[in-house]
Amino acid sequence: MAAAAAGGAGTAAALWTEVNRSGQNGDFGRALKSLNKLLQINKDDVTALHCKVVCLIQNGSFKEALSVIHTHTKVLTSDSITFEKAYCEYRLNRIENALKTIQSASQQTDKLKELHGQVLYRLERYDECLAVYRDLIRNSQDDYEEERKTNLSAVVAAQSTWEKVEPEDLGLQEATYELCYNAACALIGQGRLNEAMENLQKAEDLCRQSLSEDSDVTEEDIEAELAIIHGQMAYIMQLQGRTEDALQLYNQIIKLKPTDVGLIAVIANNIITINKDQNVFDSKKKVKLTNADGVEHKLSKKQLQAIEFNKALLAMYTNQADQCRKLSASLQSQNPEHLLPVLIQAAQLCREKQHAKAIELLQDFAEQSPANSAQIKLTMAQLKIAQGSVTKACIILRSIEELKHKPGMVSALVTMYGHEEDIDSAIEVFTQAIQWYQEYQPKSPVHLSLIREAANFKLKYGRKKEAISDLEELWKQNPKDIHTLAQLISAYSLVDPEKAKVLSKHLPSSDTMSLKVDVDALENSPGATYVRKKGKLPKNYDPKVTPDPERWLPMRERSYYRGRKKGKKKDQIGKGTQGATTAGTSELDASKTASSPPTSPRPGSSTATSSAATSNMIPPRHQKPAGAAATKKKQQQKKKKGGKGGW
Repeated sequence: MAAAAAGGAGTAAALWTEVNRSGQNGDFGRALKSLNKLLQINKDDVTALHCKVVCLIQNGSFKEALSVIHTHTKVLTSDSITFEKAYCEYRLNRIENALKTIQSASQQTDKLKELHGQVLYRLERYDECLAVYRDLIRNSQDDYEEERKTNLSAVVAAQSTWEKVEPEDLGLQEATYELCYNAACALIGQGRLNEAMENLQKAEDLCRQSLSEDSDVTEEDIEAELAIIHGQMAYIMQLQGRTEDALQLYNQIIKLKPTDVGLIAVIANNIITINKDQNVFDSKKKVKLTNADGVEHKLSKKQLQAIEFNKALLAMYTNQADQCRKLSASLQSQNPEHLLPVLIQAAQLCREKQHAKAIELLQDFAEQSPANSAQIKLTMAQLKIAQGSVTKACIILRSIEELKHKPGMVSALVTMYGHEEDIDSAIEVFTQAIQWYQEYQPKSPVHLSLIREAANFKLKYGRKKEAISDLEELWKQNPKDIHTLAQLISAYSLVDPEKAKVLSKHLPSSDTMSLKVDVDALENSPGATYVRKKGKLPKNYDPKVTPDPERWLPMRERSYYRGRKKGKKKDQIGKGTQGATTAGTSELDASKTASSPPTSPRPGSSTATSSAATSNMIPPRHQKPAGAAATKKKQQQKKKKGGKGGW
């Protein structure tokens, strides 16, 4: 027995030596074989079990590693294996379980804190995540500070992008391309697109510089690494309206076939949004890229939500009515407070000419979701206008309490009532808005602007008496405003002439209103846009001879005109090539007629072929050549000459 025990100990020592050597060489498969032999000797060897879990994790066998942990819970205590268990759950996308495992630990080690930050980021709990990384950076001293700063900047960028939080300046030096990229994402969230583009260009330069230093890295490897930076550049171009440039860059990235399914899904989705109801076949192909395995674990909730919304819209554009209804109804059940699923359903009903049902659907949602009622009512008003019910649209718009006093709403209502010739209602809209500003923002620029517009509107429609109070208020605010004073005098002249005379005394004298302008200096100034030039003198001009005073009159109207001499041929028809005419040729030559210039090529196209230039041209107007009407008239006269009977 003693000899056998000694032999077993020797075998175990040799196996542990092999485990150590294999681990240092990164050969975890070989290490696992030795560990399994050790566990055959002692199945409850805690160190062997722990090492086996680590080797399985290194090989990416997370399910098997978790199975070992669960099978040996009595031996592997929670504190000794907490990190490995949480990490396996994290990698298996069991994020909530990973969080519970981390929180159950009796002591939070640095590596657990690192994992905690990653878990919170995936759960989109950005405030807590930010606190974790700040604590790590403050209290850690190792070689991973740069990585922690990168993660911290990623959290700030996510807050700016998804939660629209104004990012604080963390004082991070953008020394790496990852930090530059994250800073650009934060700037995009703030709408500072030009600055974001500059950061992305800097990130691209740093990435190329960093990777080119490694001789093993190929140009294809560099382009693959740059794909995410280029994708963000294309997104900025799309936001700026440079859709052709964006589309070109998006397609270049797709041709590289990146391994990041999240990046591919986002790019495919953005291409679909550019296509809209055009190029539907391409959109159908792109939508398949958004369904790749693992996409749901790579993107944020808002990104996934946007992709699903666009799938419903694509179904509508491709006339898949049932599919559109199914997707939009599913989205509404998942996001009951979100406006877009309802709008998609309403749009689908409108495509089916069911406007009444669409309005009813919107009305029901507005009652259930008061927070979205303003946007819903705006959509309802738009549908009413599309049906030609402008007055009903006005009633809906005036029911939006939080918008009824806004200048944009006032302008829309006044325009619509003016279209319907309902001047009284338009004036009422002005009056209510002015009263609101009089109570809450008196004498503000918007308040005075509304008074001015109300006065002009009343004067335009002959309501001078009603305009007087508005004009008096404006003049009181600015007694030096001569234009308003003149309008006020004009209004009073029809209502109270004596008052008009009194007010006219406030007008400045004609002497003070005269302009002292140096005409020559004005004509010679750079701002002059038109200067009349002297006409050319005739070749036979003789300065000693007095010009004919009747030279401006047509020859027939001059006093010395005696008529044409007889015997001259009326026309020169017959001279020249047979069948040719001399006078009308140039007028009837289509190649010599002026046409509208072509429009500029679309942004993003580097060269324009002849066919592209033609398709982008504004069509020339179809003008009748001079004399066409007369020719037609002569032909009709010739036709009538023979009478109905012909010969």
